[in-house]
Amino acid sequence: MIQGAGSNVGKSMVVAGLCRLFTKRGLTVRPFKPQNMSNNAAVTSDGGEIGRAQALQALACGVAPHTDMNPVLLKPESDVGAQVIVHGKRFATLKARDYAKAKPELLAKTLESFHRLAESVDLIIIEGAGSPAEINLRKGDIANMGFAEAANVPVILVGDIDRGGVIAQIVGTHCVLPESDRCRIKAFMINKFRGDVTLFDEGMSEITDRTDWAPLGVLPWFSDAWRLPAEDVMDVTSTARAGDVLKIAVPKLSRIANFDDLDPLAMEPGVSVEIIEPGRPLPADADLVLIPGSKSTIGDLAFLRAQGWDIDILAHVRRGGHVLGICGGYQMLGHTVSDPDGIEGANGSVPGLGLLDVETTMAPLKRLADVQGVHLASGAAITGYEIHIGSTTGTDTDRPWLQIEGASAGASSQDGKVQGCYIHGLFTSDAFRRSYLEKLGGTSQVNDYGASVETALDALSDHLEAHLDIAKLFELAEEVEPT
Repeated sequence: MIQGAGSNVGKSMVVAGLCRLFTKRGLTVRPFKPQNMSNNAAVTSDGGEIGRAQALQALACGVAPHTDMNPVLLKPESDVGAQVIVHGKRFATLKARDYAKAKPELLAKTLESFHRLAESVDLIIIEGAGSPAEINLRKGDIANMGFAEAANVPVILVGDIDRGGVIAQIVGTHCVLPESDRCRIKAFMINKFRGDVTLFDEGMSEITDRTDWAPLGVLPWFSDAWRLPAEDVMDVTSTARAGDVLKIAVPKLSRIANFDDLDPLAMEPGVSVEIIEPGRPLPADADLVLIPGSKSTIGDLAFLRAQGWDIDILAHVRRGGHVLGICGGYQMLGHTVSDPDGIEGANGSVPGLGLLDVETTMAPLKRLADVQGVHLASGAAITGYEIHIGSTTGTDTDRPWLQIEGASAGASSQDGKVQGCYIHGLFTSDAFRRSYLEKLGGTSQVNDYGASVETALDALSDHLEAHLDIAKLFELAEEVEPT
C-alpha cells in the first residue's frame, strides 16, 4: 500500500507507474483504492463509476476499469456532505458525521472488493488517501491505516520534497503514529526532487536513522507528468506558447467534475487551457469558454453568478465568441434547471444562462455508459462516456451536433457558436479534436492522444525503475490472507 505523508504528494502517479512497471514484467497487476474523494469519475466495464485516477492506473495495467478497483467513492456535493458511491452505484448522500457511522459497513465493502481482486491476480498496488498522520481520523478509518490493518498489508510512505519540509513530513508521521501503525510502514521514498539527488543523501540517512524504515530512493521530478490525465483541475497545464495559441477559458466551478475533458486540449502545443480561479474575470480574449461538468449544477450556477462569470460569458457571446457546455455546463446554458425531487438540495427551479433554447429536469436515475458516435459536421468518429442525472429538451436540440449510438445528441444555437452535450471524453478522439480546433481557427498537432498517454506511462515506469529500489519494494509485498 502506497500512502502519503500529505495530500498531493504523487501517490496516484507512483501507483500508476508501478502498475505499468510490474505489468511489463509479466505480472497480472491491479490498482486498488479503498476510498477516494473526487468528482472526477470514470465509467467502468461493469456499469458503475470509480475515481478517474484508478481508471488511469487500470490503463497502466492494460485492463478496463472495474468498480472493485475503487469500492468507495465520495463525490462532494456541498461543504458538509457528499454522495457516497459503493461498488459503482449510489449508496447515499451523507454528511461527515453520518459517514463516520457508516464506516464499519463500508470497510466490509472495501474488503469484499479487495479479496475479489486478489483471487485472480499476482499483485495489487493499493493507494491511500490524504495522510495516515491525520490521527484524529484514525478511528474507523478505511482509507489508510484502518484498511491496511484490516487487510494486513505492508505500507510504503511517500514524501513530497517539492513543497519543502520533507524530513519533518516523514519523521513527524513516524512520531505521531501509534506503534501498531508505525510498524506497518516498511519503507519510504522521496518524490518530486529537482536538481542533484545526491545533495539529499544526508537527508535520507537522517530519515532512516530516525524511523528505521528502509529507504527506497529519491524520485526526481517527472517532466512528462503533464502528459497524463490530471487528478486535480489545477494540475491541468498547457504547453502552448504565447503569441501562437488558441485560448480556452474554463471557469473553475466549486463542484467541478470530470475535467479530464480538458487533458487532450491541454496537450496541444497550439492551445492554451486557462483555468480561471474564483474572483478572476473570464479573459476577454478567449476564443472558447468551456463550461465543464459539475456535481451540483444548480449550486454551481449560483457560484458562477456570484463570480460575475455569467456577465463575462454573455459579453463573450456578444463579441462573437464560442461557448461549449459539457454535462452540467450544458444544463447551465439553457433557460431553466428544475429539480422537482430535491436531488441536489432544495426542490425547485432556477434560471439558466439562456444561451440555448433548452430546459433541464433532474431525475433520480443516473445515466452511466461508455458511448460511441459521430461528429455530424465532420463525420469524425467519437468515443466518450456519459455520467449524469437529468434530461434536457427544447428547440435547440433540433440542431444536434453529435450522433450517439444512432440517435441525435447535443444542442446548438442558431449561429452554431453555442453548443452543449452530455458526452465526456470527446476530445480524446483525434479527428474530432482536429475538426473542432479548426472551427475555432486553431490546429491540432497531436496525432494520437491515446498513444501519447501510453508513451507517458511507459516513461513513468522507466523513471521509477531507474531511481527506486524496485527489488526491495517487491520483496516487501506479502501474500493476501484468505477471507
